[in-house]
Amino acid sequence: MDDITWPQAMIFLGVVALVIFLVGAAMATFLEMRKTRLVAEQETQLRQLVGRYEQLAENTLDAQQRTAADVAELRSRTTSIEQLLRTVE
Repeated sequence: MDDITWPQAMIFLGVVALVIFLVGAAMATFLEMRKTRLVAEQETQLRQLVGRYEQLAENTLDAQQRTAADVAELRSRTTSIEQLLRTVE
């Protein structure tokens, strides 16, 4: 086996450290990209949920308005029927 000099050993250790650093940086970048993708997906799902909620709220408001109109019509009919019955008595 050839004798390894100190400068060669230092260069080898520097290369190993550089490779470890690059692998670590690549993993950190990958994890950050994955985290960003997950957050974006959650935001998209939240937007869809909010959209469905808004649609449901709008439909509920329409139904409430129709029901209120129906109740008002029934009250007026009831009032007219009561008046008719009073005149018949």
